Amino acid sequence: MTDRKYRVLVAKPGLDGHDRGAKVVAAALRDAGFEVIYTGLHQTPEQIVSTAVQEDVDVVALSILSGAHMTLFPKVLDLLEEEGLDDVLVTGGGIIPEDDIEKLEQRGVGKLFGPGTDTSEAVDYIRTWCEEHRGDGAGRE
Repeated sequence: MTDRKYRVLVAKPGLDGHDRGAKVVAAALRDAGFEVIYTGLHQTPEQIVSTAVQEDVDVVALSILSGAHMTLFPKVLDLLEEEGLDDVLVTGGGIIPEDDIEKLEQRGVGKLFGPGTDTSEAVDYIRTWCEEHRGDGAGRE
């Protein structure tokens, strides 16, 4: 067991240039005691997964408003699996139709959050997932 904080990578994949929501969620997670790594705008799935590997994260949270969620979420999942990180939670939010949310969850994506969701809901979800999958001591075991 380690005493490090749970680590969450907040990423903006693709060409979407709107990052206010990602920054708000990143700040809420940081305020709640998580260690947050924010990648900035215009990240490829490969860049996101490379950062996830380098930073040894517990969670990858993607913010997607561009409509490319059905491509980007599965690509990140596939690349994480290739790196042996299929135990990392992939979650996130953005403008995602309900039908697509169901398909992404069936594919292995965690809970997805839409515009207007209270940040405490995302924080609580991620904290609960980490406690259930990483144990009482924060971090990967």
